[in-house]
Amino acid sequence: MNAAKRAEIFRRLKEDNPNPETELAYSTPFELLIAVLLSAQATDVGVNKATAKLYPVANTPEAIYALGVDGLSEYIKTIGLYNSKAKNTIETCRILIEKHGGQVPENREDLEALPGVGRKTANVVLNTAFRQPAMAVDTHIFRVSNRTHIAPGRNVLEVERKLLKFVPKEYLLDAHHWLILHGRYVCKARKPQCGSCRIEDLCEYKHKTSDD
Repeated sequence: MNAAKRAEIFRRLKEDNPNPETELAYSTPFELLIAVLLSAQATDVGVNKATAKLYPVANTPEAIYALGVDGLSEYIKTIGLYNSKAKNTIETCRILIEKHGGQVPENREDLEALPGVGRKTANVVLNTAFRQPAMAVDTHIFRVSNRTHIAPGRNVLEVERKLLKFVPKEYLLDAHHWLILHGRYVCKARKPQCGSCRIEDLCEYKHKTSDD
């Protein structure tokens, strides 16, 4: 895929959705960090239901840490792997309080040092909360990047590096959101909705579906 095609793809995605946002509910960098930490192997809808009850009661490192693992578990027990997530969240809160003055760090190294926070989570926080040009590659973005040939790669790190290299700079800050939404609602895993896809004529997928 050439640069002109990529530029037109992102121009259209921006035209359709000028200000894309994460579907996770949050109002502070800390709320986003916890929501993303809880979202592993869970849906955004499920996480939002849990945090809608949690955040009015506790939405700072100090307040959530005060709940303890058992107290936090009561709020997030509807989410998969909630036991390990509760432990990681409490430990993350402790580190934020002791090492970062209760603030979410704005760099990858400190974020990835937090329990349960890997490269993808760090990238989401850096990009969404702090508006840094980071690319969080989840299953949707990995699929769309390979299927369309925007940034094909054998693993998530290779796709991430190619996206950072190939996405035009003017679209880089929001590219993560456009790609994840496109993968979630149009370029679906089992059956992509090519017939109703905004970028079908630019996509290089060889097995396009004829109906929508």
